[in-house]
Amino acid sequence: MPLKAALEYKALELSRLAVEMTTDAGTGHPSTALSLAHVTAVLMYRVMRWNPADPWDMRADRLVLSEGHAVPIVYAACLDLAVAVGRSAGQSRRLRRDEVHDLRKADSLLDGHPNPALGFPFFDAATGSLGQGLSVAAGLALAARLTGSPRRVFCVCGDGEMREGQIAEAIDFVKDHHPGNLCLIVNSNRLAQSDYVSPEQSADVLQKKLRAAGWAVRRVDGHDVAALEAALSRFPKGKPLAVIAETVKGWHVAELQGLGHHGTALPPEEARHAIDVDLKLPDVRPTEDLTPPKPKGKKLAAWPALVPLDPPDFADKLKAGKLGTRKAYGLGLRDLGRKNSLVVALDADVKNSTFSEYFAAALPERFYECKIAEQNMISVASGLAAGGALPFANSFGKFLVRGYDQLEMAAIGGLNLKLAGSHSGVTLAADGPSQMALLDLPVLRALSHTRLADGRPMAVMLLPADAVCAYKCVELAARHFGPVYIRTLRPELPLLYPPGETFQIGGAKVLRDGADFFIAGCCYTVHLALAAAEKLSAEGISAGVLDCYSLPLEDERVTALAQNPAKKILALDDSYVGGIGSELSEISAAARGARVVTMWVKETPKSAREPDEVLRQTGLGLDAVVAQAREVARA
Repeated sequence: MPLKAALEYKALELSRLAVEMTTDAGTGHPSTALSLAHVTAVLMYRVMRWNPADPWDMRADRLVLSEGHAVPIVYAACLDLAVAVGRSAGQSRRLRRDEVHDLRKADSLLDGHPNPALGFPFFDAATGSLGQGLSVAAGLALAARLTGSPRRVFCVCGDGEMREGQIAEAIDFVKDHHPGNLCLIVNSNRLAQSDYVSPEQSADVLQKKLRAAGWAVRRVDGHDVAALEAALSRFPKGKPLAVIAETVKGWHVAELQGLGHHGTALPPEEARHAIDVDLKLPDVRPTEDLTPPKPKGKKLAAWPALVPLDPPDFADKLKAGKLGTRKAYGLGLRDLGRKNSLVVALDADVKNSTFSEYFAAALPERFYECKIAEQNMISVASGLAAGGALPFANSFGKFLVRGYDQLEMAAIGGLNLKLAGSHSGVTLAADGPSQMALLDLPVLRALSHTRLADGRPMAVMLLPADAVCAYKCVELAARHFGPVYIRTLRPELPLLYPPGETFQIGGAKVLRDGADFFIAGCCYTVHLALAAAEKLSAEGISAGVLDCYSLPLEDERVTALAQNPAKKILALDDSYVGGIGSELSEISAAARGARVVTMWVKETPKSAREPDEVLRQTGLGLDAVVAQAREVARA
């Protein structure tokens, strides 16, 4: 049993490091970390095929720590193995053992929860907002299948976390799509943060639930290294694997066991006792080498460069002079996928409304139907992005709202996923407010003005007002590295641009010059602005029109207008407050520039037969806009 002794010794070593780092920090979750000591030792030293010197290797097995607060035990293994850290293989260094003292420091790579954007490439996604990791792992596994990678993906979830609804979504999704190289590990220690877990998340019940859902389930003592290795080393055929590891929270340290110790670091005196007595190492260190097995197979080739769309392929669709932006988006997504083998699409049972069905019909092997489970869909897209694919996730903009936490976590992780929210704004009309995306513009705009460590915005918004712009936005999104949200509409809209028009991230267009003032909008309100400008022209008022199709707004001509104190702008937002009007107002305020007046959805909308009816009801009807424009022009 020499190997068993070596793994048990390693579990003790890692536990000591976890206690030391959390005590030095005065914060952290050592009790949960200790419950995973043996799972971590077996995974990272015996089962996972990976190279600590090259965690970027796309063949390497991956670990998704959904139970993100347990991260000190994984950090301990990475410190022991001197894992490479940094932003890329060309800008990396080896983690030093003395960095055990740096947990949660502002300038440390050892964040309080997994945070790969800050330079810890062992993790693929930011986790810790519980319930998301299994979905991310499913996406990583699907990406491995897509790219031909032999990697396996292991995901650790807490038993209390298994109550999250997204976990149920992910369990069903994995069974639907059979990635074949995924293992869920449930840390069944029976204790949540403030109480015991529900009996519905007990090992007995979870075992029954997972088996009923079609998973192969193995239940083991989570501190028995031999049983763990046997359970984790063999993947069944035809079924996803779940290993329920029954563990003790605060393993081997009495002061960390029982209720009341979640998120509590030991004070120095108790930590010293825990290290010297409870977690004392045997006098004789095992001589067996615990070097992780190397990844299998040949190195994967570099990802191919993105092949651009060909606008003439789209021109025939525009002959009628009118086309919905959601349809143009679907055509662009299909054409992008035809030219680029790593582009994938996901939908949440509305593909015939988002028009991702064009992609599904042309490229069914790269289309993932997620059913009515938007949170899982966004996190699966995150995993696909982390695994090297280029995912576009689609649903009604209103339904994506419930996944904003998942989107923010993807953005925190710096992942390259794209979302398309259709049926946005009140012009959806007849379906009523439960189907109208009105939060998307203000919420995503907030993310667009927050920067990641490398300077990129957390998210970018693309807000096409016609079919040409919507089609081109697909390629814009694909070429931008990072989260992008594309807002599309239900109504058929007249064309504003010729097929060869060009667009850019952060861009805007001056559709009409105005001597007196400008009306600014995006998506549907651009058409409203043009109609208002035409009416005002008959009255001798010269109103220009701005199409602000991308946020954050960086177009030099439009920002110069907003910064000019001699100018006036009326902004129209088919959303709650916080959209284009806020964008222009902040640009103006910073420079003491133009006077900006904003009209937005100030009343809760209701169903109506036509878009114009809802616009009138919410204060955005054409007559109201013209009346407000007169006041702005004459002020």
